[in-house]
Amino acid sequence: MADSSPVVVVTGANGLVGAAVCRALVERSARVRAVVRRAGSAPALDGVTEHVGDFADESLAREVTRGADAVVTTVHPMGSSREVQHQVGVEGTPVLARAARDAGVARLVHVSTAGVYDRSAGVGDVAEDGALLPEGSGDYPDTKNATDAALAQVGGLTTVLVRPPAIIGAGETSVWNTLRPREVRDGERQVNPAKSWAWVHVDDLAALIADVATGAVPAADDPERGPLEGGTTPVIVAGEPATWRDYLGTVTDALGVAAEWTDEPVWTGQLLADRARGWGWAPRVSLAQALDELRQGLTERS
Repeated sequence: MADSSPVVVVTGANGLVGAAVCRALVERSARVRAVVRRAGSAPALDGVTEHVGDFADESLAREVTRGADAVVTTVHPMGSSREVQHQVGVEGTPVLARAARDAGVARLVHVSTAGVYDRSAGVGDVAEDGALLPEGSGDYPDTKNATDAALAQVGGLTTVLVRPPAIIGAGETSVWNTLRPREVRDGERQVNPAKSWAWVHVDDLAALIADVATGAVPAADDPERGPLEGGTTPVIVAGEPATWRDYLGTVTDALGVAAEWTDEPVWTGQLLADRARGWGWAPRVSLAQALDELRQGLTERS
């Protein structure tokens, strides 16, 4: 009897999101081809095979996509130069997408960001059809928007652009659990406490990605019910409402420093995850649980 387990390629499998996606896929009995740059860095899980190299290398892209059912791309070098972000995201990711299309892969799931949306003061709630930030808004949103647009040009694939906000979760590479708190400790503590702090826990994000990649979320002719077959469908994934008072207050309390609250006009709307919920997704990690995890990690490290 042939093995019917889906085969899913995951780039950046050693990162916070990539590793969580690998775990979620294995829990769903998928076989994972984990693409990493450094040997021995892929998650050591049954069902995961490591592939070392650059996913933008055409030969490697063809190799890892051959016979695969889905591809999940999680890599974007946030914080690197604009040139590097453009090279990896805008130029590199479509190489893998074209290889996937040519190999007959059914689905491409790309980790985009809610950071592509205009969330300036007065904008209100934001859904998938919200206004995107214009070119010139910054290296990260510019190159993420350009990557999404480039992937939409690769025909013959069912592509899902997953758009998370701040991704919470324990890990050395975690921006919001580890890197941003270091900046707070070093003095970056100024923000309006009423500003919305949109977030999602990495495990909940990975659950949606894995369900889409394995086909547990079937394609539909209405994007509110599932990914559009042969099209490109964005989907916002976000947890319950929160503010910067929740996040920065937790971090500063744990570090024993004082926040510096400001009162300038800020975005107070919400990211609407109605589409994700229509696909059967619901977050399992509450704000209280996420902040407790954050607080505990900071307290243990301080």
